[in-house]
Amino acid sequence: MTENTAVIVIGGGYAGVMAANRLTRRDDVTVTLINPRPNFVERIRLHQLVGGSDDAVVEYREVLGEGVRLVVDSVARIDAAGRSLTLEAGGTVGYDYLIYAVGSGSADPRVPGAAEFAYPIATLEEAARLRPVLDATPATGAVTVVGAGPTGIETAAELAEAGRAVTLVCGGALGPYLHARGRRSVARRLARLGVTVLDGPGTRVTAVSRDAVRLSGGRELPSEVTIWTAGFGVPDLAVRSGLRTDALGRLLTDETLTSVDDVRIVAAGDSAAPSGLPLRMSCQAAMPMGARAADTVLSRIGGEQPSPLNQLFAGQCISLGRGAGIFQFAHRDDVALWFHVDGRPGAKLKEFVCAGTVKQLAGEAGKPGSYGLHQVSGGAKRGQLLEVRQDGAPAVAEQPV
Repeated sequence: MTENTAVIVIGGGYAGVMAANRLTRRDDVTVTLINPRPNFVERIRLHQLVGGSDDAVVEYREVLGEGVRLVVDSVARIDAAGRSLTLEAGGTVGYDYLIYAVGSGSADPRVPGAAEFAYPIATLEEAARLRPVLDATPATGAVTVVGAGPTGIETAAELAEAGRAVTLVCGGALGPYLHARGRRSVARRLARLGVTVLDGPGTRVTAVSRDAVRLSGGRELPSEVTIWTAGFGVPDLAVRSGLRTDALGRLLTDETLTSVDDVRIVAAGDSAAPSGLPLRMSCQAAMPMGARAADTVLSRIGGEQPSPLNQLFAGQCISLGRGAGIFQFAHRDDVALWFHVDGRPGAKLKEFVCAGTVKQLAGEAGKPGSYGLHQVSGGAKRGQLLEVRQDGAPAVAEQPV
């Protein structure tokens, strides 16, 4: 009788759930998902949790395949040599293959006062902690949102639409990913909502206090609530476990998403750095990477050569309150195009994407192997970047012994 292969997935976000579901294609594979929370977090809706229009949570039974065992815990350390994990709650768990999908969270702001007085919202717990603070703050109280990426823009718009007095401090360009035309559209919408946008030189935050924010240009803004959305970091589990990472702490892999240290460890999502050229942190990247990671493991179990990463991007969608949004289209290699859809149609497209991610996960849970976006070509750009790398060819994982 053939013994089952045990595969553990660390992290139950977009990449981890996709990978876990897809692994159930084989009856001789047992799949365990380890996640610190009992529910799936719709991270792309956390700004709605802050604004009070959504709880940003879905029960795992709606998105996770019946053949996946869920363990609610955190991993303290990976013992690659022993193929085992030490859990925070105590005890160890062995594995034959491991998928590392621990995601990302708030970065250390390294700005005086920010860690003490500003509120990050990169995780469910952080966003939930902010809600009662906003509820206790008068509607006229000054709210400052630091960071003008999608999360900052969405949070500022959501709160302004609810009647808050919001200032968005960009620290540079508003929506740096956006094409100039898309950026102007977002600026117009924020202006209509009453958001004060501070962008360009002199808008980098240099200090945060209990009731103010200081900018590099010397200006000091009164701020009863300061929300920090500038930058993301990744958990240090790989670093603590002695695995090689990039400077941010993302696990270094080859183009099949296999760790350069151990062929039995595969990474996906925000915590992966394939060939030292990580993809943009997003669910748009995470879900195809989760599918690719699962396919890599299944290929190795079947004695086949895994296929390399083949990532496709469509653009970036941003909600601008409940009544408007923008879908910024892009080349398939993730460079913004001049074309975008905004206003109410943009809001409908954004909601379609948010709901669609859950449907895609549920679809893979019900019919493992049905997802195929990771197999669509992302173009030649990534291959060209790999060819011109100064340190030579992309790293390749060692073969199993």
